[in-house]
Amino acid sequence: MKAIVTVVSCRNSHFVSKNNSPLISLITGLGVEGDAHMGTTVKHRSRVAKDPTQPNLRQVHLIHNELYDELKEKGFEVSPGQMGENITTRNVALLKLPTGTKLYLGESAIVEITGLRNPCNQLNQLQEGLMNAVLDKDKEGNLIRKAGIMGIVIAGGIVKPDDIIKVELPEKPHKPLMPV
Repeated sequence: MKAIVTVVSCRNSHFVSKNNSPLISLITGLGVEGDAHMGTTVKHRSRVAKDPTQPNLRQVHLIHNELYDELKEKGFEVSPGQMGENITTRNVALLKLPTGTKLYLGESAIVEITGLRNPCNQLNQLQEGLMNAVLDKDKEGNLIRKAGIMGIVIAGGIVKPDDIIKVELPEKPHKPLMPV
């Protein structure tokens, strides 16, 4: 099965959910055109409050569609874009990719993975218990964050549903994803 984009989403204001779109435009070094999180410096409200000069490592948010399948099985009614991602994927093990992985999207866009999304309590505004549903523990009791990954745009381009995703791993040794 090939790795594909299933949904693309964008919103120009700070809300948890983003609006599904027929396409989004990624702009090199900035993020998703017209999105509230676009820019070279951090745009997430809590991060701006701490230090507005931090580099924006969260220009693009990606979630695997399989997470929505899992949530549906647990009784949640949430769909792509509602948890704030810009790009929803299928057949890519996003959470297992190392830091620095490059995702080639569509004809020319490239997103470099910077880390994990750290889910926040705002997810519970969508449905009670949703934040806990996107968290888990491994066998050793370590927290697993399943709410997607973040990246920066290193080559711009148009991204739309059904676009093929090509994955390029960085040179070894691989660094595991950490929250950004």
